[in-house]
Amino acid sequence: MLELGAGVATAYAAKLMGDLGASVIKVEPPAGDRARTRGPFPGGTPHRERSGLFLFLNTNKQSVTLDLASERAELARLIAWADIVVDDHRVARQLELGISFAQLSEARPDLVLCSITPFGQSGPYSEYRAEELTVAHGGGWAFLSPGALEDPERPPLKAFGHQSDYQGGLAGALASLAAHYRARRTGLGEHVDLSVQEYIASFLEQAIPYHTYAGLLATRHGQRGLQPWGIFRCRDGLIFLATIEQDQWERLVEFMGRPEWAELEVFAQNPGRFENLDLLHGFLQEWIGEWSVDELFHAGQKRRICFAPVLSMEQLGRQEHLRERGFLVSVDHPETGALTYPGPAYRLREPWWRVRSPAPRLGEHTDEIRRAELPARVVAPHVAPPREAAADAGLPLAGVRVADFSWVWAGPFCGMMLAHLGACVIKLESTGRPDLGRRLPIFVPDTEPGLNRSGYFNQWNQGKKSVSLDLSQPDALAVAKRIVASCDVVVENFATGVMDRLGLGYDALRAVRPDLIYASISGYGDAGPWRDYMAYGPAIGPLAGLSALSGYPGGEPRELGISLGDPTAGLTAAVAICAALVARGEGGRGQYIDVSLWESVAALVAEGFLEQQMNGRPPERMGNRDPWMAPHGCFRCAGDDDWVTIACADDGEWRRLCGVVDPPLAEDPRFGTATLRKQNEDALDGRIGAWTRGLDRFEVTRRLQAVGVAAFPSLSPADLVADPHLGSRGFIARLDHPEVGPRAHTGIPWRLARGPNGVRSPAPQLGAHTDEVLREIGYSAEEIRRLSEAKVLY
Repeated sequence: MLELGAGVATAYAAKLMGDLGASVIKVEPPAGDRARTRGPFPGGTPHRERSGLFLFLNTNKQSVTLDLASERAELARLIAWADIVVDDHRVARQLELGISFAQLSEARPDLVLCSITPFGQSGPYSEYRAEELTVAHGGGWAFLSPGALEDPERPPLKAFGHQSDYQGGLAGALASLAAHYRARRTGLGEHVDLSVQEYIASFLEQAIPYHTYAGLLATRHGQRGLQPWGIFRCRDGLIFLATIEQDQWERLVEFMGRPEWAELEVFAQNPGRFENLDLLHGFLQEWIGEWSVDELFHAGQKRRICFAPVLSMEQLGRQEHLRERGFLVSVDHPETGALTYPGPAYRLREPWWRVRSPAPRLGEHTDEIRRAELPARVVAPHVAPPREAAADAGLPLAGVRVADFSWVWAGPFCGMMLAHLGACVIKLESTGRPDLGRRLPIFVPDTEPGLNRSGYFNQWNQGKKSVSLDLSQPDALAVAKRIVASCDVVVENFATGVMDRLGLGYDALRAVRPDLIYASISGYGDAGPWRDYMAYGPAIGPLAGLSALSGYPGGEPRELGISLGDPTAGLTAAVAICAALVARGEGGRGQYIDVSLWESVAALVAEGFLEQQMNGRPPERMGNRDPWMAPHGCFRCAGDDDWVTIACADDGEWRRLCGVVDPPLAEDPRFGTATLRKQNEDALDGRIGAWTRGLDRFEVTRRLQAVGVAAFPSLSPADLVADPHLGSRGFIARLDHPEVGPRAHTGIPWRLARGPNGVRSPAPQLGAHTDEVLREIGYSAEEIRRLSEAKVLY
């Protein structure tokens, strides 16, 4: 794999594959990768070999310094060696360097090129400047964050660190591995044009269907509809609590010893608890405040109540569950000594993941690789496709079959991403116990609710088939096993142990399909002392330490606005599945993949985790600000809850911004350097905010982008659906559903050069493909009729 990018997303995509065993050459400019300047640094002193961000992102890589513009022959030699090239260049720059897909595929029809850019390589925003701040707000996540915001004057909030770029890197790794899987089978490569903005917009929980089905706008304001829910203070720290279903509230009341207040009629059901929220939280806070965090967490979890500590970085490193699962790994680097890094976001039965080498010094392998005879890849003539077939080559995972036993979000999200890549995903579900996603009340007004009509389900199950199968029936096990025998992959996200009790655990299913790839997704993973603890996606931000790092300056830890653990774990599982498909195709065996929501998100707090180790303290909560850049924030504009983000990465951008905002600003001695701008950031933000407040957010964006300054609105779900750029890229899917019509959903966050592109089919009606799938695997019409009459197929 060849890494040509300079951003976090490309580096993380390459790291994910390098940590699984790929050989990765990282090309850096002579001055070094940008991450080398970001920190954290020991003692806070910048040093290009000691940046915690760089050290984490670049394990298992070799560093080559190269001037891409002048050393074309060496660049061509490296490309000839690679299976996958990952980059973050715009189209014009690719053409200038001779690395566009059209140019590269002439000599290397099997090459996979993955271009990870903020807005994609086509559309009105494709040339826009962007930072992490830009895509966090431009993708709609920040508009929803923090959850339960009380003050309407507070701006939308990005999460700590480079969370959007990490997500883009995960999505890039997934699409690259899928395309490489096809290339190894057919000799046909691919160009993946991935938009980070689109990927962020693709995982906003219920926000998009809430708008396109119910006509309502999800925001960061107000409280969660399900109560109790929130962060509470124990005597020694903070703890998160969520009771999603009524039986959990009843267990909580029992746990509290049935206090008189909890027996009040107003608290009996969720609507009353929501309407009397202040009173409810007051009573709860009084009770919770008597506990220590650790005592309440474990005592509550033993009663199947979703408590989760709001962990600091120091506390995260002490968690026995993470240590026993091998998540925390020691890496010895010559410049920093041994430090503990976040490790793998999954446990693998076939143990591929390993840190074989620490991050390289700048140019450490330049001479060695320049002297080396790198073997050029050769496409076998009998698999090289004819040029005229390329336009209709099918999708990367065409022919792969997936048995999807999952429900709600994490597992369905994984299955949907595999379906987007061309897999045949067969969702096994039952009318007797339908997916909770089918029951969530996001329905079109003035229509009868139904199991096929929830916008939540229809968003996260696009492109799949549905088989109705009641697994509580004895005869259903044989049907399920026959379906699995026809599949390459199983995905499930039930509570730990459920699939084993059903007779559908990995060892049981491996007996019917020896090379099966089986992905199990759960809150804490299927091994470790807390394997039986329950977790919902919203609990993972607090548990992973991300809430403790995220919040307004001087404020408290915050919720993240979405249930980040679910899509992150689903995407992580999909990456591991595609890696397992590649390995199996190279003569390997099947794989068991144990994905933990907790570890999936904790893997993405490396900057905070390494700051704690290097300097004995966590980073301060900075809101939308940045440790190095100023201005770097979200500013109010004209209009109701309209905001725009602005970020200047260097002095040149600062001077150009001044030319638009207020030319005398460039001469103000308080703002003459990046250091001074940081020292006087409140005054600086005040000047910029006074300018933006009277302007339309898109006007600010156009004026600043015209001079090369990263600026972009904080988009709402309604903005995303109507956005002309997303529309031009085909990201908003409006397929006609049999029961709800052509409702808008978020679609696929990448475009392929050798398509087809776009979502293939709307979410399935329950059981719509039962007969079709069973006929495919050999059931006769009479057998299907008998199973239906016995309500096995139900």
